[in-house]
Amino acid sequence: MSDDLMVPEPVRVLRRQQELATTWTLELESGRAGRRSFLPGQFNMLYIFGVGEVPISLSGDAGQSETLIHTVRAVGPVSNKLAALKPMDTVGLRGPFGVGWPMAAGEGADLLIVAGGLGLAPLRPAIYHVLRHRERYGRVILLYGTRSPDDILYAGQLEEWNKRPDVEVHITVDHAGDDWLGKIGVVPSLVPTLGFDPEDTVAMVCGPEIMMRFTVNALRDAGVEDESIYLSMERNMKCALGHCGHCQFGSTFVCKDGPVLSFDRVRGLLSLKEF
Repeated sequence: MSDDLMVPEPVRVLRRQQELATTWTLELESGRAGRRSFLPGQFNMLYIFGVGEVPISLSGDAGQSETLIHTVRAVGPVSNKLAALKPMDTVGLRGPFGVGWPMAAGEGADLLIVAGGLGLAPLRPAIYHVLRHRERYGRVILLYGTRSPDDILYAGQLEEWNKRPDVEVHITVDHAGDDWLGKIGVVPSLVPTLGFDPEDTVAMVCGPEIMMRFTVNALRDAGVEDESIYLSMERNMKCALGHCGHCQFGSTFVCKDGPVLSFDRVRGLLSLKEF
């Protein structure tokens, strides 16, 4: 990482893969050090020179940090430019930043991983970590919900994980045609069907905030303690260092205290609209 955490380091795009109609995965150089270690759940700031900078979660395997993987949905000026980058193009990189998923705290417990839409991308490094250290965790359940079958992210990888005897994968979509043989409905509706032990479960949740609110309600109804529910918050992060205050709510800076925070710390944030 650069000595000045506010200065982006130019790195090259090595590979680009289309995931969905508006979603692309970029593999980037890790920079001058040749390796940039990160924790599952952390993010980098990606800078398009002359356009702007946005926080993008790391979505690759933290055990293979020689290159950096980011999955980007083209929804704004910067992310549109990021999604259009080609191999050998240059992008500015700062990071990694933030607090990641509670991988150590979850050891010995059952894990309930709940993702909605693009929220699977920030959770994927946690899944890689769990599979790499599978003996450290109890039951592992992945719930994934999206709008339609065409919006399923990392579909091939989900299929591979579903073949494993030591991982339970449940996928649901909001709506589908007659050719869809899977579940239909919102992802929080799956929680009461699982039959897990709430006192021995750590939940990791990422997705649209309305999905996280309903998922938290379902988890609490099932008996999971607030301290055992972790959410990845998306807020207007700018400096990523807790200096500018754009993502500050009370004493919490989402960029440096999060983006992963336990529900007992963000209970109030979920009811506040970002500005």
